[in-house]
Amino acid sequence: QVQLVESGGGLVVPGGSLRLSCVASGFNFEIYGINWYRQAPGKEREKVAYITPSSSLTTYSDSVKGRFRISRDNARNTAYLDMSALTPEDTAVYYCNTILGTRGPQWGKGTLVTVSS
Repeated sequence: QVQLVESGGGLVVPGGSLRLSCVASGFNFEIYGINWYRQAPGKEREKVAYITPSSSLTTYSDSVKGRFRISRDNARNTAYLDMSALTPEDTAVYYCNTILGTRGPQWGKGTLVTVSS
């Protein structure tokens, strides 16, 4: 059974930092790219970062470029999203995602990040 489990969310003050983790199971993690998405209240889900299976390429949305960093540890079946210089506009539920060929997109249940003073 495919599972993606996010953790690390919480309340952080503006300007602060947070590290999110996504632990994967039920598939061969090291051969699939990983995305991080977020969905703010009342807004559509937005892709914020992507990493290739070997970590050779990462991409970011303009809204997080220079502040967020995606990484992965294939030995631990885990992807990370390091977030810094957080603003209230970063408040959202953050999801990790992968697309497993014919099995289609797989999603975790998300972790809530709240940026507030």
